[in-house]
Amino acid sequence: MTMLDHRESRDRRTSTDDYRPLPPGAGRLLLAAHPDLATHHRHLGLLPPLAQPARLLAEIDAAGLRGRGGAGFPTARKLAAVAAGRSPVVIANGAEGEPASAKDRTLWAHAPHLILDGLQLAGALVGARRAIGYVPAGPSTASLRRALADREAAGADPIPVEIVEAPDRFLAGEESAVVSRIEGKPALPRDTLRRVVVAGVDGHPTLVQNVETLAHLALLARFGGAWFRGVGTSGDPGTFLATVSGAVAAPGVYEVAYGIPLGDLLERAGGWVGRPQACLVGGYGGAWVPADAADVPVSTAGLRPFGAAPGAGVVVALPAGACGLRAAADITRYLAGQGARQCGPCRNGLPQMAGTLTRLADRERSPALVAELERLTRLVEGRGACHHPDGTVRLVRSTLRTFPAEIDRHLAGTCGQEPMPAAGGAR
Repeated sequence: MTMLDHRESRDRRTSTDDYRPLPPGAGRLLLAAHPDLATHHRHLGLLPPLAQPARLLAEIDAAGLRGRGGAGFPTARKLAAVAAGRSPVVIANGAEGEPASAKDRTLWAHAPHLILDGLQLAGALVGARRAIGYVPAGPSTASLRRALADREAAGADPIPVEIVEAPDRFLAGEESAVVSRIEGKPALPRDTLRRVVVAGVDGHPTLVQNVETLAHLALLARFGGAWFRGVGTSGDPGTFLATVSGAVAAPGVYEVAYGIPLGDLLERAGGWVGRPQACLVGGYGGAWVPADAADVPVSTAGLRPFGAAPGAGVVVALPAGACGLRAAADITRYLAGQGARQCGPCRNGLPQMAGTLTRLADRERSPALVAELERLTRLVEGRGACHHPDGTVRLVRSTLRTFPAEIDRHLAGTCGQEPMPAAGGAR
């Protein structure tokens, strides 16, 4: 079976989770996308007043909203942890350092008021007096400035919102790197033992929440937890924004319900162009899903057998003529160059992994290269100062599992395939 004939096996599809799809042509975040405040309020109404914070927190918890930035941490638990401290800070994190992702800048462009509603709501829930929009320089910053000017003129925000520009680096959106940048330091991760929710910006408890999560929060407050759970799966309720790129006819950002079969998601992006190979799911720190898994649900439970997760909603389709090893080597070399270089795995382990995988991709005929990659992944895993080394390990291990035939061809010196286009073509 291939991605192209996944309809034939739809009746045989099994899942550990139920799936409630979005109605055809419907959406939530993107349907509510109105860049000007007047239209935003006309279509959605004002954000409901927060009369009972504890009750709303309980509803958010019951709704099952999780972070959409990659880690998938329960939003209610994060809110409760920050609310327990004094003088909290709330941050809308739209740094989007992942090269193959475009969802956050899509939201900034089309639904900035939904993000800012969620930021104000989060601030009210935790008792914050300081709110920050963390965005990359360029169109996203301009969109945020326009939206804030509209809201200031309308007196819409009780908590003033500052703007801090994020550098164009892979790790710039890691929550402790966000805190460092806001404090005027380089946007680099810090020791994970110091929890940001307890001691973040200038020592204050800090909520760093992805902008898509905040947008969902703004809708959940308006329409309720039962509405939020009306699509998706029981384990992963709601919708998510998927950035689909690579070998598809219509690359772009699509809103879909969790649990959608991978083949259906590719169809939303115009369908696969050419013969299928595999998809990189979860971004550069994600994992490969082979082409014969078209019916796998894009959910935490569905992707677990492949060592993958939905993450920040990135799906890159590997073109027919591309070499999976070469694509993985290029990505691993990029990840090694983007490390913070604050610990041994980033300074030594990742460059060695990238170099070894590149030698294999360059058709060096040494079977010891595979064993060396396996050894390096064991040495690096779980020993980094942040999660960046673990994401790179996940990609390398997935590459070894997914492309055994290509590994054999490379060791025989017979692979003649081309590299994948840089960054999956999302940007």
